[in-house]
Amino acid sequence: MVRKETAMKEAMFFEKRGDKKVQCGLCRFRCLIADGRRGLCGVRENRAGVLYSLVYGKAVAEQVDPIEKKPLFHVLPGSLSYSVATMGCNFRCRHCQNHSISQPPREGGRIEGRQLMPDEIVAKALAAGCRSIAYTYTEPTIFFEYAYDTAVLAHRKGLKNIFVTNGYISEEALSFIRPYLDAANIDLKGFTDSFYREVVGGAVLGEVLESIRLHKRLGIWLEITTLVIPGLNDSDEELAAIARFIVDEVGCETPWHVSSFHPTYHLTDRSATPYATVRRARQIGIAAGLRYVYVGNVPGDGGENTWCPGCHAPLVTRRGFDVEDISVRNGKCPSCGFVLDGVWQ
Repeated sequence: MVRKETAMKEAMFFEKRGDKKVQCGLCRFRCLIADGRRGLCGVRENRAGVLYSLVYGKAVAEQVDPIEKKPLFHVLPGSLSYSVATMGCNFRCRHCQNHSISQPPREGGRIEGRQLMPDEIVAKALAAGCRSIAYTYTEPTIFFEYAYDTAVLAHRKGLKNIFVTNGYISEEALSFIRPYLDAANIDLKGFTDSFYREVVGGAVLGEVLESIRLHKRLGIWLEITTLVIPGLNDSDEELAAIARFIVDEVGCETPWHVSSFHPTYHLTDRSATPYATVRRARQIGIAAGLRYVYVGNVPGDGGENTWCPGCHAPLVTRRGFDVEDISVRNGKCPSCGFVLDGVWQ
């Protein structure tokens, strides 16, 4: 049963300023928030000079998912991940597929959710046979305190922790959760400042790129997703620039998921991405030197499979979110012994 917010938790990562203002340091927007107001995410509120999270323990979505749905193809393929989210987001993407839960708080809507505490999430994940917990659907950074407490408990029970994120978390927050965060899929939504300004809603491309670099430096397994939108980020030049960035500054072993767009929310004036476009994007990534480039939202395409970079043998066969066959043995190709990149055991 969904219910109205009933409790608050003092936020992490904020500093007090004059006139009862606070500066939030959780994400890279670093909102300066007046007394009685909320940050851009809509779920962190200043009350008399103290910042509070309004979504702690209030799950608006929970579900057992294949880990491939995140998408994460190199973290325990074929396993289940317990997915959880609260309301709110620090981005306002015009094409958000989860806008009904991500955007209402920043638009003056109620903050809703069903009480689900961290220990309950971990217990449910274990009971469902999951091997990880994914903080997803909305932006996990904005429910950091909730995710952090859950991640600590999950780690103790042998579960992996995963962020599916827009990559706008601050260095302080990411470093703090690093001991418990095993993997992340970051949306690299485009590769121009104008795209992030006009389509995403005021974010800065350079901050996302620095966050990606930081994940790499901290040793968090990283996969990157780009939703390819006709006329906005689908040129050969932009796709090649993304691929080069990944190869040069993150590593050729980093999986890149190029996914097909479908019109939604405030971006309905664009057509769905042609099949040929995502195939072209995949070829651009391969030509740039990436070992693993995957096609998303096109079930049955051979670009969903994992091929050995050494001998090109098929190692994981997928159809949509379903894994049909895995031939990897102890993280290696059984044919040539190539050690696969990722978390395989």
